[in-house]
Amino acid sequence: MEIKITRTSNPKEKPDEGSLGFGKYMTDHMFLMNYDGEEGWHDARIVPYGPIEMLPTAVALHYAQETFEGLKAYRRADGTVQLFRPEMNARRMMNSNARLCMPAMPEEMFVEAVKALVKVDEDWVPHAPETSLYIRPFMFTNEGQIGLHTSHHFTFCIVLSPVGAYYAGGLDPVKIVVEDEYVRAVKGGTGFAKCGGNYAVSMIAQAKAEKMGYSQVLWLDGVERKYVEEVGSMNIMFKIAGKIYTAPIDGTVLPGVTRDSILQILKKWGYEVVEERLAIDDLMKAGHDGTLEEVFGTGTAAVISPVSVLNYKGDIVTIHDNKIGDLTQKLYDYLTGIQWGKEEDVFGWTVPLN
Repeated sequence: MEIKITRTSNPKEKPDEGSLGFGKYMTDHMFLMNYDGEEGWHDARIVPYGPIEMLPTAVALHYAQETFEGLKAYRRADGTVQLFRPEMNARRMMNSNARLCMPAMPEEMFVEAVKALVKVDEDWVPHAPETSLYIRPFMFTNEGQIGLHTSHHFTFCIVLSPVGAYYAGGLDPVKIVVEDEYVRAVKGGTGFAKCGGNYAVSMIAQAKAEKMGYSQVLWLDGVERKYVEEVGSMNIMFKIAGKIYTAPIDGTVLPGVTRDSILQILKKWGYEVVEERLAIDDLMKAGHDGTLEEVFGTGTAAVISPVSVLNYKGDIVTIHDNKIGDLTQKLYDYLTGIQWGKEEDVFGWTVPLN
């Protein structure tokens, strides 16, 4: 793929790596490429980061025809940079696009575009512990029409942001409230796709949770309101009597890259993994009888997020004495060790930038 590169004439000052936060700063450049029905994908370019011109009638603004991804680049101890399973993000975006009637971007083209932009802004990949370069590819249609019809013109964009830990408090356990009023997804919908609409509809429950003093929402299935599915920004796993339980990937749960990685690690370590529907009543029972040993969320942004409290209709259970569990900590250390090049990558997940 031929990529035209136009470098900025006004490079930004790099932020303090000790106070990056998450998504607060953008690098100097972004990747853009266009699609139309006649030419396919064309005009790949890297340009200075800046506004994107959009028509007031853009379908993406009115009907939310857009998808996105999230992955990271990591600085190894020897100074080199590597990606983590970018091909999985490419495949997931293809699946998301198919659901929203958007064109597929070939896996090789997706990975090449990510690599090219990170190379241009490689000096933005931070060096400090627990930091990384967040990569946000996204696709949308800027085609202008008020009527609801299939679009034929799309834009693919990638932006980069140096980030610290997703949660300001680090790997401290978070409190979660189970949402029993609103629903996030149903089979046949877009629950498996990474698209903005899924996150927009979840905001009301997140706001409600925060008013109650909780950090995240645990969603139940949208039909029976009986089975646990995922957290607002993460997949979630439960260690009950030594076994690991997590919701199956059956159309309503996002097929997380970190989720898949954690499950492969757990199986390699000899844990029994149960990918079946888990009733909220059974989960709360396990919390009260002491068999619920650990709970943790998984996702690219936070990697691993331990859970200390579950609140379901005022019934509250405390997990692992409000402390991070031994397995949760071990998983975090091992997976981030692979991502930062401190552990041997026996799975073949890392992709060197150069």
